[in-house]
Parts: sequence; structure tokens; C-alpha cells
Amino acid sequence: MSNMRLRRRLTAVATAALLLAAPMAHAMKIKQQNLVDLISDSQNIVHGTVKSVTDGINDKGVPYTEVTISVGSSAKGRKLDGQDVTFRQFGLLKPRTFPNGKTLLAVTPEGFPKWVEGETVVAFLREPASLTGLQTTAGMGQGKFRQVNGKLVNEYANAGLFEGVEIDTALTSPEERNMITQPGAVDAAAFIDLVGRAVEGNWIESGEMK
Repeated sequence: MSNMRLRRRLTAVATAALLLAAPMAHAMKIKQQNLVDLISDSQNIVHGTVKSVTDGINDKGVPYTEVTISVGSSAKGRKLDGQDVTFRQFGLLKPRTFPNGKTLLAVTPEGFPKWVEGETVVAFLREPASLTGLQTTAGMGQGKFRQVNGKLVNEYANAGLFEGVEIDTALTSPEERNMITQPGAVDAAAFIDLVGRAVEGNWIESGEMK
């Protein structure tokens, strides 16, 4: 890459960083979101395995982490079962040094979900941003759940996940009602089934879940 092209690239990166500074600062002041919020704020809800995690800088100078998930099942949005879904969220995986010795420190901000190749996840994916096309999970780290030994937990240990959530008892089993009242890791199968039924049955829209 020529010195002129490199300078232009660095200028674009710096400009993009400045433009995104305010939104990112706002995003880091994360509002606690419960399950109703996560479902409502999601465009797609998927369960699958993280296939790859890479990073880069797009042609507008915006640093990103690109995540591909091999979807096993989807509970909301387009039916993506058996397909790969790829999205880009703001920030690099680690600082990047350019040939001229300058280093870009625009890593993924605190509060955003972290992704690891090979992990099984449930992701509540927001709609991509209109200006940048960047995308992440509803509630940032609250909307990304890692599955381990049949249990799901988000990056905040599920804190507040069911706080204030009310569901018509006729729609839930005793096991599900117990899950809702008990903080901490949740049974993956039970949680995924509950979310899928809530979406399919329009529980939130009808007021049966609030």
C-alpha cells in the first residue's frame, strides 16, 4: 500500500472513530433489559455455533468484528435454520498496527458481546444500523447467551433477565415458572422453547407476556 493510500486510510479510520465516538459512549451506558425487551428489540433470534470470528476495516474506515454463526434453529425473523448468518459489530478484536508504525486502538468497546469460535450461542440480533450496516445483539452483552453443559448464561450472568416479566400462567409449565423466578443460568432447551412460543404466539403484542 502506498504512503498516500495509507494516509487516506488512516484519515478515514480517524474520521469514522470520531463519528462513532458519541454513539459508542452512549451504548456503553447499558440499560438493563429483561426478556421482553430482548425479544422486542430483536430482528432475528438464533441458536447455533459460532463458525468464525475475524476483524477488519471497511471501505469507509470503520473497524469491525465479523461473526458468522451456523444456525441450528431460529425463533424470530427469517427462518435461518441450517444456514450461516454473518454480521459485523463495531470494533477490532485487538489493536492493529499499520506499516507506518501507527496503531489503531479501536477495539470492541466494553459492554459489547464477545464472540469465540466454536461456542454455542443464542443471539438476539438487532436490526443493522442504517448508516454503517453494523449489527450487534439487543442489550449488547445481555442479548448474547453462551451455552455450556445444557445451560445458557449471558455476559451479565442473566442479571435482570426475568425482572418484571409477567406471563399468563396458562401458557407456561411449572418448570418454566420456576425458571422465571430463579436467577442464574437457565436450561437451554426450556429457554429456547419459551422464547419460540412467545414469538410465534405473539404473547408480547397480545399482552399475555409483559
